Amino acid sequence: MIVTDVVCPFCGCLCDDLVIEVDNNEIKTVRNACRLGASKFLKHKKNRKKKPIIKENGEKKEVDFDYAIDKAVKLLKNSTRCLLYGFSSTSNEAIEYGVKIAELLRGYIDNTSTVCHGPSVVSYQTVGYPSCTLGDVKNRADLIIYWGCNPLNAHPRHLSRYTLYPRGLFTERGFLDRKLIVIDVRETDTAKIATKFLRIEPNKDYELVSAMRSILNGLDIQQDTIAGIKRDEIYEIVDMMKSCRYGVLFFGMGLTQTYGRDRTIDNAISLVIDLNRYTKFSIMMMRGHYNVTGSNQVFAWLSGFPYAVDFTRGYPRYNPGETSAVDVLSNKEVDSALIIAADPVSNFPKEAIRHLLSIPYINVDPFYNLSSKYAKIYIPTKIVGVEVEGTAYRMDNIPIRLRKVIENEDLPSDEEVLKEIYERLIEDEIVIKERYSI
Repeated sequence: MIVTDVVCPFCGCLCDDLVIEVDNNEIKTVRNACRLGASKFLKHKKNRKKKPIIKENGEKKEVDFDYAIDKAVKLLKNSTRCLLYGFSSTSNEAIEYGVKIAELLRGYIDNTSTVCHGPSVVSYQTVGYPSCTLGDVKNRADLIIYWGCNPLNAHPRHLSRYTLYPRGLFTERGFLDRKLIVIDVRETDTAKIATKFLRIEPNKDYELVSAMRSILNGLDIQQDTIAGIKRDEIYEIVDMMKSCRYGVLFFGMGLTQTYGRDRTIDNAISLVIDLNRYTKFSIMMMRGHYNVTGSNQVFAWLSGFPYAVDFTRGYPRYNPGETSAVDVLSNKEVDSALIIAADPVSNFPKEAIRHLLSIPYINVDPFYNLSSKYAKIYIPTKIVGVEVEGTAYRMDNIPIRLRKVIENEDLPSDEEVLKEIYERLIEDEIVIKERYSI
Protein backbone atom coordinates (compact mmCIF):
# COMPACT_ATOMS: atom_id res chain seq x y z
CA MET A 1 0.00 0.00 0.00
CA ILE A 2 1.25 3.47 -0.92
CA VAL A 3 0.21 6.32 1.40
CA THR A 4 0.57 9.77 -0.15
CA ASP A 5 0.44 13.32 1.21
CA VAL A 6 1.81 12.19 4.56
CA VAL A 7 2.83 14.94 7.00
CA CYS A 8 6.22 14.54 8.68
CA PRO A 9 5.99 14.83 12.51
CA PHE A 10 9.60 15.81 13.13
CA CYS A 11 10.34 19.54 12.89
CA GLY A 12 8.35 22.75 12.55
CA CYS A 13 8.36 22.53 8.74
CA LEU A 14 5.65 19.81 8.84
CA CYS A 15 6.46 18.77 5.26
CA ASP A 16 3.22 17.39 3.82
CA ASP A 17 4.40 15.67 0.63
CA LEU A 18 5.82 12.40 1.94
CA VAL A 19 5.06 9.15 0.13
CA ILE A 20 5.29 6.03 2.29
CA GLU A 21 5.18 2.39 1.24
CA VAL A 22 3.51 0.10 3.79
CA ASP A 23 3.54 -3.68 3.54
CA ASN A 24 1.81 -5.89 6.12
CA ASN A 25 1.62 -2.96 8.55
CA GLU A 26 5.38 -2.36 8.21
CA ILE A 27 6.91 0.83 6.81
CA LYS A 28 9.21 -0.16 3.95
CA THR A 29 10.24 3.09 2.25
CA VAL A 30 9.83 6.82 2.83
CA ARG A 31 10.15 9.19 -0.10
CA ASN A 32 10.57 12.99 -0.15
CA ALA A 33 11.56 13.15 3.53
CA CYS A 34 14.89 14.36 4.88
CA ARG A 35 17.04 11.92 6.85
CA LEU A 36 15.67 13.23 10.15
CA GLY A 37 12.06 12.89 9.10
CA ALA A 38 12.57 9.48 7.48
CA SER A 39 14.09 8.15 10.70
CA LYS A 40 10.86 8.99 12.56
CA PHE A 41 9.04 6.51 10.33
CA LEU A 42 11.69 3.89 9.62
CA LYS A 43 12.92 3.68 13.23
CA HIS A 44 9.54 4.03 14.93
CA LYS A 45 10.07 0.77 16.83
CA LYS A 46 13.34 1.88 18.43
CA ASN A 47 13.23 2.50 22.22
CA ARG A 48 9.56 1.48 22.40
CA LYS A 49 7.78 -0.32 25.23
CA LYS A 50 4.49 -2.19 24.90
CA LYS A 51 3.34 -1.91 28.50
CA PRO A 52 3.48 0.77 31.22
CA ILE A 53 6.25 0.54 33.79
CA ILE A 54 5.80 1.60 37.41
CA LYS A 55 8.32 1.80 40.21
CA GLU A 56 7.21 0.26 43.51
CA ASN A 57 9.41 -0.54 46.50
CA GLY A 58 12.47 0.43 44.51
CA GLU A 59 11.73 -2.07 41.74
CA LYS A 60 10.31 -1.60 38.25
CA LYS A 61 7.57 -3.81 36.89
CA GLU A 62 5.29 -3.92 33.88
CA VAL A 63 1.56 -3.40 34.47
CA ASP A 64 -1.55 -2.98 32.33
CA PHE A 65 -2.73 0.44 31.19
CA ASP A 66 -5.78 0.67 33.44
CA TYR A 67 -3.65 0.03 36.53
CA ALA A 68 -1.00 2.56 35.42
CA ILE A 69 -3.57 5.27 34.76
CA ASP A 70 -5.23 4.56 38.11
CA LYS A 71 -1.86 4.96 39.84
CA ALA A 72 -1.22 8.18 37.90
CA VAL A 73 -4.59 9.60 38.99
CA LYS A 74 -3.88 8.78 42.63
CA LEU A 75 -0.44 10.40 42.41
CA LEU A 76 -1.88 13.60 40.95
CA LYS A 77 -4.84 13.62 43.34
CA ASN A 78 -2.56 13.42 46.37
CA SER A 79 -0.27 16.16 45.08
CA THR A 80 -0.54 19.65 46.53
CA ARG A 81 1.32 21.41 43.70
CA CYS A 82 1.76 19.68 40.33
CA LEU A 83 3.74 20.59 37.20
CA LEU A 84 2.72 19.53 33.69
CA TYR A 85 5.46 19.93 31.11
CA GLY A 86 6.28 19.06 27.49
CA PHE A 87 3.47 19.03 24.88
CA SER A 88 5.58 20.08 21.86
CA SER A 89 5.71 16.66 20.18
CA THR A 90 2.09 15.67 20.50
CA SER A 91 -1.26 16.70 19.02
CA ASN A 92 -3.37 19.74 19.80
CA GLU A 93 -6.12 17.40 21.00
CA ALA A 94 -3.82 15.97 23.68
CA ILE A 95 -2.58 19.43 24.67
CA GLU A 96 -6.15 20.53 25.35
CA TYR A 97 -6.59 17.83 27.98
CA GLY A 98 -3.23 18.75 29.51
CA VAL A 99 -4.41 22.31 30.10
CA LYS A 100 -7.68 21.04 31.58
CA ILE A 101 -5.81 18.77 34.00
CA ALA A 102 -3.54 21.63 35.10
CA GLU A 103 -6.53 23.88 35.74
CA LEU A 104 -8.38 21.16 37.64
CA LEU A 105 -5.38 20.44 39.88
CA ARG A 106 -4.46 24.11 40.26
CA GLY A 107 -0.92 23.43 39.16
CA TYR A 108 1.61 24.76 36.68
CA ILE A 109 1.74 23.92 32.97
CA ASP A 110 4.57 24.70 30.59
CA ASN A 111 5.83 23.63 27.17
CA THR A 112 9.29 23.31 25.66
CA SER A 113 9.26 26.82 24.19
CA THR A 114 10.22 27.92 27.70
CA VAL A 115 13.81 26.78 26.95
CA CYS A 116 13.98 27.76 23.26
CA HIS A 117 11.74 30.47 21.75
CA GLY A 118 10.25 31.68 25.02
CA PRO A 119 12.02 35.07 24.64
CA SER A 120 10.55 35.36 21.14
CA VAL A 121 7.01 34.83 22.45
CA VAL A 122 7.53 37.49 25.12
CA SER A 123 8.86 39.87 22.46
CA TYR A 124 6.03 39.65 19.99
CA GLN A 125 3.59 40.20 22.84
CA THR A 126 5.45 43.46 23.39
CA VAL A 127 6.11 44.88 19.91
CA GLY A 128 4.03 42.72 17.55
CA TYR A 129 4.94 40.08 15.01
CA PRO A 130 4.97 41.21 11.35
CA SER A 131 5.03 37.70 9.92
CA CYS A 132 3.66 35.74 6.96
CA THR A 133 3.14 32.15 5.82
CA LEU A 134 5.76 29.88 4.30
CA GLY A 135 3.67 29.97 1.13
CA ASP A 136 4.23 33.74 0.95
CA VAL A 137 7.96 33.17 1.33
CA LYS A 138 8.04 30.57 -1.45
CA ASN A 139 6.04 32.67 -3.91
CA ARG A 140 7.28 36.19 -3.16
CA ALA A 141 10.51 36.49 -1.16
CA ASP A 142 13.68 37.42 -3.05
CA LEU A 143 15.83 38.01 0.05
CA ILE A 144 16.18 35.37 2.77
CA ILE A 145 18.04 36.01 6.04
CA TYR A 146 18.90 33.23 8.49
CA TRP A 147 20.07 34.70 11.79
CA GLY A 148 21.34 32.39 14.54
CA CYS A 149 20.09 29.20 12.91
CA ASN A 150 21.38 26.45 10.64
CA PRO A 151 18.39 25.00 8.74
CA LEU A 152 20.47 22.66 6.57
CA ASN A 153 21.09 20.63 9.72
CA ALA A 154 18.05 21.41 11.88
CA HIS A 155 15.33 21.85 9.21
CA PRO A 156 16.89 20.15 6.16
CA ARG A 157 14.03 20.77 3.70
CA HIS A 158 13.36 24.37 4.72
CA LEU A 159 15.49 25.81 1.93
CA SER A 160 14.28 23.41 -0.75
CA ARG A 161 10.56 23.72 0.02
CA TYR A 162 10.07 27.30 1.17
CA THR A 163 12.97 29.72 0.87
CA LEU A 164 15.99 29.49 -1.45
CA TYR A 165 15.33 26.85 -4.11
CA PRO A 166 11.60 26.46 -4.92
CA ARG A 167 10.08 28.16 -7.97
CA GLY A 168 7.30 30.46 -6.83
CA LEU A 169 4.65 32.66 -8.38
CA PHE A 170 6.94 35.72 -8.44
CA THR A 171 10.23 33.80 -8.10
CA GLU A 172 9.97 31.62 -11.20
CA ARG A 173 13.72 30.96 -11.49
CA GLY A 174 14.07 29.66 -7.95
CA PHE A 175 17.44 30.37 -6.36
CA LEU A 176 18.45 32.55 -9.34
CA ASP A 177 15.82 35.06 -8.23
CA ARG A 178 16.91 35.08 -4.59
CA LYS A 179 19.73 36.19 -2.33
CA LEU A 180 20.65 34.50 0.94
CA ILE A 181 22.23 36.22 3.96
CA VAL A 182 23.42 34.19 6.94
CA ILE A 183 24.43 35.79 10.25
CA ASP A 184 25.99 33.44 12.78
CA VAL A 185 28.90 33.04 15.19
CA ARG A 186 30.40 30.24 13.07
CA GLU A 187 30.46 29.20 9.43
CA THR A 188 27.68 26.63 9.31
CA ASP A 189 26.66 24.47 6.37
CA THR A 190 23.97 27.04 5.56
CA ALA A 191 26.54 29.84 5.67
CA LYS A 192 28.65 28.05 3.04
CA ILE A 193 25.95 28.49 0.40
CA ALA A 194 25.02 32.06 1.36
CA THR A 195 25.28 35.06 -0.93
CA LYS A 196 26.68 36.94 2.07
CA PHE A 197 27.85 35.53 5.39
CA LEU A 198 28.47 37.71 8.46
CA ARG A 199 30.44 36.08 11.26
CA ILE A 200 29.21 37.93 14.32
CA GLU A 201 30.90 37.97 17.70
CA PRO A 202 29.05 35.90 20.33
CA ASN A 203 26.46 37.85 22.36
CA LYS A 204 26.75 40.96 20.17
CA ASP A 205 23.54 40.50 18.18
CA TYR A 206 21.79 43.42 19.88
CA GLU A 207 24.61 45.78 18.86
CA LEU A 208 24.45 44.68 15.21
CA VAL A 209 20.66 45.02 15.03
CA SER A 210 20.90 48.48 16.60
CA ALA A 211 23.52 49.53 14.05
CA MET A 212 21.26 48.41 11.19
CA ARG A 213 18.32 50.29 12.65
CA SER A 214 20.48 53.41 13.07
CA ILE A 215 21.40 53.34 9.38
CA LEU A 216 17.77 52.85 8.37
CA ASN A 217 16.83 55.86 10.47
CA GLY A 218 19.39 58.12 8.80
CA LEU A 219 22.14 58.03 11.41
CA ASP A 220 25.79 57.43 10.58
CA ILE A 221 28.01 54.76 12.17
CA GLN A 222 31.34 56.05 13.44
CA GLN A 223 32.98 52.77 14.56
CA ASP A 224 35.07 50.77 12.12
CA THR A 225 33.59 47.47 13.35
CA ILE A 226 30.48 46.55 15.30
CA ALA A 227 29.99 43.06 16.71
CA GLY A 228 32.96 41.92 14.67
CA ILE A 229 31.43 43.14 11.37
CA LYS A 230 33.10 45.88 9.34
CA ARG A 231 31.26 49.14 8.91
CA ASP A 232 31.10 48.86 5.11
CA GLU A 233 29.63 45.35 5.32
CA ILE A 234 26.84 46.56 7.58
CA TYR A 235 25.95 49.30 5.09
CA GLU A 236 26.01 46.72 2.28
CA ILE A 237 23.61 44.41 4.11
CA VAL A 238 21.23 47.26 4.93
CA ASP A 239 21.22 48.29 1.24
CA MET A 240 20.37 44.70 0.27
CA MET A 241 17.49 44.75 2.73
CA LYS A 242 16.12 48.08 1.54
CA SER A 243 16.36 47.24 -2.15
CA CYS A 244 14.70 43.81 -2.11
CA ARG A 245 11.09 43.32 -3.23
CA TYR A 246 10.18 41.09 -0.32
CA GLY A 247 12.53 40.01 2.46
CA VAL A 248 12.06 37.52 5.29
CA LEU A 249 14.18 37.24 8.43
CA PHE A 250 14.25 33.75 9.98
CA PHE A 251 15.85 33.51 13.41
CA GLY A 252 16.69 30.63 15.72
CA MET A 253 18.05 29.91 19.16
CA GLY A 254 21.32 31.61 18.27
CA LEU A 255 19.35 34.84 18.63
CA THR A 256 16.91 33.89 21.40
CA GLN A 257 19.62 32.61 23.76
CA THR A 258 22.14 35.42 23.26
CA TYR A 259 22.62 38.27 25.76
CA GLY A 260 19.51 40.39 25.96
CA ARG A 261 17.18 37.52 25.10
CA ASP A 262 13.71 39.02 24.59
CA ARG A 263 15.16 42.54 24.27
CA THR A 264 17.30 41.35 21.38
CA ILE A 265 14.23 39.85 19.70
CA ASP A 266 12.33 43.10 20.38
CA ASN A 267 15.09 44.90 18.50
CA ALA A 268 15.05 42.41 15.60
CA ILE A 269 11.27 42.73 15.21
CA SER A 270 11.62 46.52 15.33
CA LEU A 271 14.24 46.25 12.57
CA VAL A 272 11.69 44.48 10.38
CA ILE A 273 9.08 47.12 11.22
CA ASP A 274 11.59 49.83 10.20
CA LEU A 275 12.32 48.01 6.92
CA ASN A 276 8.64 48.09 6.01
CA ARG A 277 9.00 51.84 5.45
CA TYR A 278 11.14 50.97 2.41
CA THR A 279 9.91 47.57 1.21
CA LYS A 280 7.93 44.52 2.28
CA PHE A 281 9.62 42.56 5.07
CA SER A 282 8.52 39.79 7.46
CA ILE A 283 10.01 37.84 10.35
CA MET A 284 9.53 34.25 11.49
CA MET A 285 10.77 31.97 14.25
CA MET A 286 12.50 28.72 13.27
CA ARG A 287 10.54 26.38 15.52
CA GLY A 288 12.15 23.07 16.44
CA HIS A 289 9.63 20.43 17.62
CA TYR A 290 6.90 19.78 15.10
CA ASN A 291 4.08 21.13 17.30
CA VAL A 292 5.76 23.56 19.67
CA THR A 293 3.85 26.29 17.83
CA GLY A 294 0.65 24.35 18.50
CA SER A 295 1.40 24.10 22.21
CA ASN A 296 1.67 27.90 22.37
CA GLN A 297 -1.55 28.25 20.40
CA VAL A 298 -3.63 25.81 22.46
CA PHE A 299 -2.31 27.17 25.77
CA ALA A 300 -3.32 30.66 24.62
CA TRP A 301 -6.79 29.55 23.49
CA LEU A 302 -7.62 27.98 26.83
CA SER A 303 -5.73 30.12 29.34
CA GLY A 304 -4.85 33.34 27.54
CA PHE A 305 -1.10 32.70 27.84
CA PRO A 306 1.30 30.78 25.54
CA TYR A 307 3.48 29.01 28.14
CA ALA A 308 4.54 29.07 31.82
CA VAL A 309 0.91 29.20 33.00
CA ASP A 310 0.20 29.18 36.74
CA PHE A 311 -3.23 27.94 37.90
CA THR A 312 -2.36 27.79 41.60
CA ARG A 313 -4.77 30.60 42.51
CA GLY A 314 -7.64 29.06 40.59
CA TYR A 315 -7.22 31.32 37.56
CA PRO A 316 -4.38 31.54 34.99
CA ARG A 317 -1.38 33.73 35.67
CA TYR A 318 1.75 34.18 33.57
CA ASN A 319 5.19 35.32 34.65
CA PRO A 320 8.12 33.70 32.78
CA GLY A 321 11.11 33.57 35.10
CA GLU A 322 8.86 32.65 38.00
CA THR A 323 6.15 30.31 36.69
CA SER A 324 8.13 28.40 34.04
CA ALA A 325 9.05 24.74 34.52
CA VAL A 326 12.74 25.35 35.17
CA ASP A 327 11.95 27.96 37.82
CA VAL A 328 9.32 26.03 39.77
CA LEU A 329 11.57 22.96 39.79
CA SER A 330 14.71 24.88 40.76
CA ASN A 331 12.79 26.64 43.55
CA LYS A 332 11.30 23.32 44.74
CA GLU A 333 7.74 24.61 44.42
CA VAL A 334 6.19 21.38 43.08
CA ASP A 335 5.81 17.94 44.63
CA SER A 336 4.79 15.96 41.52
CA ALA A 337 4.95 16.23 37.75
CA LEU A 338 3.38 14.94 34.56
CA ILE A 339 5.88 14.98 31.70
CA ILE A 340 4.45 14.35 28.25
CA ALA A 341 6.30 14.21 24.91
CA ALA A 342 9.49 15.68 26.36
CA ASP A 343 12.73 14.65 28.05
CA PRO A 344 13.65 17.34 30.62
CA VAL A 345 16.11 15.08 32.48
CA SER A 346 18.40 15.18 29.45
CA ASN A 347 18.44 18.96 28.95
CA PHE A 348 17.22 20.93 32.01
CA PRO A 349 19.65 22.75 34.32
CA LYS A 350 21.19 20.72 37.13
CA GLU A 351 19.13 22.19 39.97
CA ALA A 352 15.86 21.62 38.12
CA ILE A 353 16.78 18.02 37.30
CA ARG A 354 17.84 17.33 40.89
CA HIS A 355 14.42 18.34 42.24
CA LEU A 356 12.53 16.54 39.46
CA LEU A 357 14.31 13.31 40.35
CA SER A 358 13.45 13.80 44.03
CA ILE A 359 9.68 13.89 43.43
CA PRO A 360 7.35 11.25 41.94
CA TYR A 361 6.48 12.02 38.35
CA ILE A 362 4.62 10.46 35.43
CA ASN A 363 6.14 10.24 31.98
CA VAL A 364 3.88 9.79 28.94
CA ASP A 365 5.90 9.31 25.76
CA PRO A 366 6.03 7.00 22.71
CA PHE A 367 9.75 6.51 23.26
CA TYR A 368 11.58 5.30 26.36
CA ASN A 369 14.02 8.12 27.14
CA LEU A 370 16.10 9.31 30.08
CA SER A 371 13.10 10.92 31.78
CA SER A 372 11.18 7.65 31.36
CA LYS A 373 13.97 5.76 33.11
CA TYR A 374 13.57 7.70 36.38
CA ALA A 375 9.79 8.12 36.27
CA LYS A 376 7.54 6.73 38.98
CA ILE A 377 5.08 5.80 36.23
CA TYR A 378 5.92 5.48 32.55
CA ILE A 379 3.05 5.13 30.06
CA PRO A 380 3.99 4.37 26.42
CA THR A 381 1.76 5.80 23.69
CA LYS A 382 1.29 5.91 19.93
CA ILE A 383 3.35 8.20 17.71
CA VAL A 384 1.24 11.06 16.37
CA GLY A 385 1.52 11.23 12.59
CA VAL A 386 2.67 7.61 12.33
CA GLU A 387 0.30 5.46 14.39
CA VAL A 388 -2.51 7.93 15.13
CA GLU A 389 -4.01 11.06 13.58
CA GLY A 390 -3.80 14.50 15.11
CA THR A 391 -3.58 18.23 14.44
CA ALA A 392 -0.39 20.30 14.64
CA TYR A 393 0.69 23.85 13.82
CA ARG A 394 3.47 24.56 11.35
CA MET A 395 6.09 27.15 12.33
CA ASP A 396 4.08 29.82 10.44
CA ASN A 397 0.97 29.12 12.56
CA ILE A 398 -0.85 27.13 9.88
CA PRO A 399 -2.78 24.13 11.31
CA ILE A 400 -2.18 20.84 9.49
CA ARG A 401 -3.84 17.47 9.99
CA LEU A 402 -1.39 14.61 10.50
CA ARG A 403 -2.28 11.23 8.99
CA LYS A 404 -2.06 7.72 10.39
CA VAL A 405 0.25 5.47 8.39
CA ILE A 406 0.19 2.16 10.27
CA GLU A 407 -1.91 0.52 12.97
CA ASN A 408 -0.80 -0.01 16.55
CA GLU A 409 -3.44 -1.76 18.61
CA ASP A 410 -1.13 -2.33 21.57
CA LEU A 411 -0.89 1.29 22.74
CA PRO A 412 -3.27 4.19 23.44
CA SER A 413 -2.68 7.70 22.10
CA ASP A 414 -1.50 10.69 24.16
CA GLU A 415 -4.99 12.14 23.85
CA GLU A 416 -6.63 8.95 25.15
CA VAL A 417 -4.29 8.74 28.15
CA LEU A 418 -4.75 12.39 29.18
CA LYS A 419 -8.49 12.25 28.56
CA GLU A 420 -8.79 9.17 30.79
CA ILE A 421 -6.74 10.84 33.55
CA TYR A 422 -8.86 13.99 33.33
CA GLU A 423 -12.17 12.11 33.41
CA ARG A 424 -11.12 10.00 36.41
CA LEU A 425 -10.05 13.14 38.26
CA ILE A 426 -13.39 14.78 37.46
CA GLU A 427 -15.25 11.76 38.83
CA ASP A 428 -13.41 12.01 42.13
CA GLU A 429 -15.49 14.31 44.34
CA ILE A 430 -12.61 14.73 46.77
CA VAL A 431 -10.52 16.45 44.12
CA ILE A 432 -13.32 18.84 43.20
CA LYS A 433 -14.09 19.74 46.82
CA GLU A 434 -10.49 20.23 47.87
CA ARG A 435 -9.30 22.13 44.80
CA TYR A 436 -12.28 24.43 44.47
CA SER A 437 -13.47 24.53 48.09
CA ILE A 438 -17.01 23.53 47.13
